[in-house]
Amino acid sequence: MTTALLPSDLDEITTTDFARFVGERLWLDFVNSDHVVRESGHLSDALDAFETYVGWLKASRVLDSERATAMLRRAMQQPTAASAALHEARRLRNVLRALSEHAGVPGSRAEEVAISEINRILGRSAGSRRVEARSGGGFVRSFVTVGDVFAGLLVPVIESAADALVQGELPRVHRCANPRCNRVFFDASRNGKRRWCEMATCGNRAKAARHRQKVRQLTA
Repeated sequence: MTTALLPSDLDEITTTDFARFVGERLWLDFVNSDHVVRESGHLSDALDAFETYVGWLKASRVLDSERATAMLRRAMQQPTAASAALHEARRLRNVLRALSEHAGVPGSRAEEVAISEINRILGRSAGSRRVEARSGGGFVRSFVTVGDVFAGLLVPVIESAADALVQGELPRVHRCANPRCNRVFFDASRNGKRRWCEMATCGNRAKAARHRQKVRQLTA
């Protein structure tokens, strides 16, 4: 059973706690949140509980510390609404996972479902977009909801996915070539031939495996 976080605990959650944001796009990092690598090195699902969901949003810079804390407090006051928001986040992630893994198939069923889901969530998310200064420096673009405070949590993720569709980025979305890794990423390389989610992990493991195979062949 997941231990609930108190609002003050979010101060300890940083981008290093949810390590390795490798998707290059927010919506792809959201897809990868089903197997995030924590600072401890363990894999976990960022949507295991509403508290860790908010923690992931903070780590991915969708929420700043103040809004993340406010969300946790509101969740304590409205647990049913928070549970519904978490369920919707899981549903959206499944939809975007299918889109990312069928990215090279224009007009696919996964694409149709994703477009429908994107429009559904955008259609019921009332609010305003703002540019605000970060407490630690720099700026962030945020979506401030009107009414249901939980409704706007997914808007930055949805807009990221919508941008990928509008800008024709899907052909450059790939799944890691490691068959044991399900992470997806946007290939921003010049030649479009990036194979690994991370060279430091999956890429090096494949390189080491090829080396071992070559040594075995030479000594056979």
